[in-house]
Amino acid sequence: MSEFEKKIAEYKSKIKSSSKIEEIDLLRSEVFGKNGIINLEFKKLVELPLEEKKSFAANINKIKQELQDIYKTKSTEILDKDIIEKVEKEKIDITLPEKEFKIGKVHPVSQVIDEISCIFSEIGFSVEEGPDVENEYNNFTALNTPENHPAKDMHDTFYLDKDMKTMLRTHTSPVQVRTMLKGKPPFKIIAPGRTYRSDSDQTHTPMFHQLEGLHIDKGINMGHLKGCLNYFIKEFFEVNKIKMRFRPSHFPFTEPSAEVDIGYRMENNKIIIGEGDKWLEILGCGMVHPNVLKNCKVDSKKFQGFAFGIGIDRLAMLKYGINDLRSFFECDYRWLNHYGFDPLDVPTNYRGLSR
Repeated sequence: MSEFEKKIAEYKSKIKSSSKIEEIDLLRSEVFGKNGIINLEFKKLVELPLEEKKSFAANINKIKQELQDIYKTKSTEILDKDIIEKVEKEKIDITLPEKEFKIGKVHPVSQVIDEISCIFSEIGFSVEEGPDVENEYNNFTALNTPENHPAKDMHDTFYLDKDMKTMLRTHTSPVQVRTMLKGKPPFKIIAPGRTYRSDSDQTHTPMFHQLEGLHIDKGINMGHLKGCLNYFIKEFFEVNKIKMRFRPSHFPFTEPSAEVDIGYRMENNKIIIGEGDKWLEILGCGMVHPNVLKNCKVDSKKFQGFAFGIGIDRLAMLKYGINDLRSFFECDYRWLNHYGFDPLDVPTNYRGLSR
């Protein structure tokens, strides 16, 4: 037996006795690689007489084919064995109880924003959005806020620079300013979103949600404002009648200004919205101040309109009986599971706003 045949016999034995695919691949490289024993044996052809070359090459090819067959058979055997072992390890016990599948809930604030948007969209309002970080002009100056107004104090507003020119918006009214500056009247929008003020207790949080409404057109008056709000409150609280009163108030950006109260009564320690002998403040509103229109490039001699601001969190508390505003932001799954809404419970005016 030649040296070459001895090596081939040795490799055949090693391949057959291997138990890992890595070992097989290493042996294959040693046999069939560029510097493997098969290629080295083929290089001897140049030294042989012409009449011996044919039989020599045929013999090498025969050995090569045998080795490839052995390698293929052994590789398949090892891979099949590995798959069987893996399947055995990953075998599922179908008698085990299934894992609990928890469905997420929509936060009451998100639900209320959808409900409000749905109501106002029915009467022609569109939804506008703006950035949480605002400049001083849009947040205060354009809205006719005096230089010495308390809202501008550092203990009320989260300023982001020493010059007090950039801040977290204190209301969503800057969205109205941005809308009027980039377009032409008429305007009929609502602007829901996050707002920020330096305040925190049972009914106030540093971050809360607010919705501003704006309607600018020719011939708009307080009657339109009252009719709009009367429709909204009845639809939102899903009542047929609503007792409502307007109390004179003051806001820099509206003139005249008013606070809106709605009637309610207590029944089994629950607030029943609609009619009753008690009053509950719910929002602020008024006719847009001419200075605001002027700052926003709107001709106040041709156009006028009304604006209103609503606390979204407060509406959610009133409608769904939530007592503490801070619970909105505590990320308690139990609370959300109780007060939250099914993701498919999308509010519509046709099948009801809420469950």
